[in-house]
Amino acid sequence: MALFQTIQTPAVTYEQPLGLFINNEFVPGVDGKTFETINPHNEKPIVAVHEGTEKDIDIAVQAARAALNGPWKQVTPSERGRLLTRLADLLERDAETVAAIEALDNGKGVSMAKGDVAASAGCIRYYGGWADKIYGQTIDTDAGSLTYTRHEPVGVCGQIIPWNFPLLMFAWKIGPALATGNTIVMKTAEQTPLSALYMGALIKEAGFPAGVVNIISGFGRTAGAAIASHMDIDKVAFTGSTPVGRQILQAAAKSNLKKVTLELGGKSPNIILPDANLEEAIGWVNLGIFFNHGQCCCAGSRILVHEAIYDEFLARFKTRAEQNKVGNPFNPETFQGPQVSQVQYDRIMGYIEAGKRAGAKVITGGSRHGGEGYYIQPTIFAGVDENMTIVKEEIFGPVCTVQKVRSEEEAIEMANNTNYGLAAAVHTTNINTAIRVSNAIKAGTVWVNNYNTLHYQMPFGGFKESGLGRELGSYALENYTEVKTVRVQLSKA
Repeated sequence: MALFQTIQTPAVTYEQPLGLFINNEFVPGVDGKTFETINPHNEKPIVAVHEGTEKDIDIAVQAARAALNGPWKQVTPSERGRLLTRLADLLERDAETVAAIEALDNGKGVSMAKGDVAASAGCIRYYGGWADKIYGQTIDTDAGSLTYTRHEPVGVCGQIIPWNFPLLMFAWKIGPALATGNTIVMKTAEQTPLSALYMGALIKEAGFPAGVVNIISGFGRTAGAAIASHMDIDKVAFTGSTPVGRQILQAAAKSNLKKVTLELGGKSPNIILPDANLEEAIGWVNLGIFFNHGQCCCAGSRILVHEAIYDEFLARFKTRAEQNKVGNPFNPETFQGPQVSQVQYDRIMGYIEAGKRAGAKVITGGSRHGGEGYYIQPTIFAGVDENMTIVKEEIFGPVCTVQKVRSEEEAIEMANNTNYGLAAAVHTTNINTAIRVSNAIKAGTVWVNNYNTLHYQMPFGGFKESGLGRELGSYALENYTEVKTVRVQLSKA
C-alpha cells in the first residue's frame, strides 16, 4: 500500500503522506488497515490513509520513550526553541498548501483556513520563545541548606485532537509539550487526518530528532483508547466532547494514573444588554455562532437579549445571518462550508427537528442547504425555554437559540444555568457593567464586546464540565512539567 499520494485541490497540487508517522518515517500500520477520509463538500473519498491500532500506539510510545531518554534529552532548551521556530517558518512557507488541505479535508472556507495556518504558526513560534525560559526557584529556608526547584518534562505525552480545527489543535498541543522537553504520540481525528500527516513531513524537515513527535491516524475506540490506558504514557491531553473526556479520565485513573488535561464541550452564553452598540454586537454574535460552521466548542449558541432591544435585535440578526455565504470551501467568499461528516450533519439536523417538535420558532434556516455535501442553513431559534434540548445540549453546528431576559441579574442567572463553563460574552458600553457581569459568569473565557478572539498568548479552558487545565499562554506550560524540589544540606565551614 502506498505511503504517499499526489492530490489535486482547486488551489494546489501536492504530495500527501498516507502512512503513520513514527520515528520520523511514514510507515504502514501493523495490521495493514486503511480508512478513507471524505470530502464534506461532495461526499466523495479524498484518499485512504493507514490506520493505527493499539499495536501501532505501542511502537510509537517506544519510539517516543527512546527519544526522551536519548537524543531529545541532549538537545538544549535554546535548540528546542530554534526547532520550533524553524517548524513555524516551514508552515508559513507552505501556507497555501496546508490551507488547501484543511479546506479539502475539513470543509472550512479556504480564507478561514489560511487564518488557522497563520495562528498555528504563531502558536508554534510563541512556544519556541518559551523553550529556554522554563525556570525553577531558589527557596531560602535556612542558612544551613540550599533548596531549589526544577521544572522537568512530564515524559511521553499522548495527545488526542479533534476534527473541527485539525491544524490549530495540533499546534496548541505540540507547542507547550515540545517547549518543555516532552515527546509526543499524537492521535488525529479520523475525519481529518491529512494536515497533521503533512506536518509530520515538516517536523522531519525542521530537524527534530526521530521519535520526538509521532502521529497516528486512527479511531478513538482503538488508538485513542490505547493512549488513554497505556502504562508507559505519562500524560494525556484531549480536546473533544465531554462524554469522551470522562472515558479518558477513567482510563487514565485505572491505568498508571497519568496526568490528564481536557478541553471539552460548551454551551456558551452571549449576553446583549440594552446599552450595547447593536450593529457591532450583531456582527460579533454572528461570528460567535456561525464561525467554522458552528463547529466550535466555545460557540456562542445561547444568545440572551434584554427585552428592551429584543425585537430589534432578532430582526437585524436574522438579516445578518442570511447574508452569510454558504458554499464551496474553495470559494474565497465562503463564510460557512459544509459540516465535517454525514454523522455530524445528521446529528445537527436531529437537533433542529427536536427544536421544531418542542415548539421553538425557526426565525431563519432550519433546513439543508443545497443538494450535495453536508451543508446546513444558518439557523436561529426563538421562543425557547430553558428545558428544551436545543437550549441545554451542545449542538456543535450552525444553530443557536435567542432568549429574552428582563435584567442583568436574570441574564447572569440564565448564563450560569448550564453544566458547561467554557466561554461567554457580554455586550455593553458601560465598563462597570462589563466587569461586573464578566466576574459573575462561571466560564473560562469571557469576551466583552467581541467573540471568538482567541490568541495563543491567552489561556483557554473551562469551568465545570468543560474540562480540566488550560491550553495556550504560559499556563499551558504547567501541564507539561513536573516540579521537583531539591534540598542540599550545606557543610559547616
